[in-house]
Amino acid sequence: MAAVVDRGRSTLARGQRLLLTFARGRKPEALPIRLDRRRIYIVPTRAGLGYALLLLVMLAGALNYQNNSALLLTCMLGATLASSMLLTWRELHDLTLRSVHAEHGFCGQRLPLHLAFADDHRSRHGLSIEVDGLEQPCPLVQGPGRAVVSITADQRGWIDLPRMRISSTAPFGLFRTWSWITPAQQVLVYPRVLADVQAPARNDDPNERAAGGDEFASLRDYHAGDPIRHVAWKASARHDHLLVREFDRATPGQPLRFDWNALSGIDRETRISRLTGWVCDAYTAAHPWILILEDRSSFGPANDDAHYHRCLTALAELP
Repeated sequence: MAAVVDRGRSTLARGQRLLLTFARGRKPEALPIRLDRRRIYIVPTRAGLGYALLLLVMLAGALNYQNNSALLLTCMLGATLASSMLLTWRELHDLTLRSVHAEHGFCGQRLPLHLAFADDHRSRHGLSIEVDGLEQPCPLVQGPGRAVVSITADQRGWIDLPRMRISSTAPFGLFRTWSWITPAQQVLVYPRVLADVQAPARNDDPNERAAGGDEFASLRDYHAGDPIRHVAWKASARHDHLLVREFDRATPGQPLRFDWNALSGIDRETRISRLTGWVCDAYTAAHPWILILEDRSSFGPANDDAHYHRCLTALAELP
């Protein structure tokens, strides 16, 4: 029995995929996209089929018993069914997608999309948009309509917008109408954020160091007045004269340095994700940073929004 059910489900799935191959909207289209009568589909829902069956039973009973009141009621309910089909179809008719704007997002997350529709002086309260198998309600009020949906971002870089299905069952849920749209537009996805390693704590340029810190820098000969606690006794014993440890620190305000070539022993995508995590951490901490890519091109130093998005864009567009 289970095998028969599985075969039935697989046959139904193949039938749905075959039906989708004949549906319009598979090829990317330039914006704006207008939904006319040739690309709108409509079928009755389960509730609509039950309603139609009820009308048939009522019609048979009214004719059998020659009950004019029951026949009038059946005709009025049938007119309601026909009007419902027209109203549901009008939910999509002449709907025009004017523009699509994507927010910044990272690989592995859902990327928000802002859809702007043209003003046709109509409200469409029952609209929903299905993207990547997730149906999201997007009611539109009278005026310039705007809706927000999200798409799955599984890879970094520029990706094509997926196919979207706009549908509605308003006003009574007796019919479902839908149409497919595929905007010919690409969106940029930032690399996956990997924060498993702490970012470099300072710029290692010796010319950008200040004396008097708490980080060991080098050894020098002892001078009168040097603190005894800074004497390197073991090194002094090897050289037969007193040596003193010198300490320094990073000059305040010096930028962090994120160098591609300083990361070795890890694969390319992990290296990109680690640099992305460091850039995000530095931006959150409002600390200036320099990003150096594998071709020695550098970005910065800075810590503003433009520098942040410029660095992430460069990392996302790496081959």
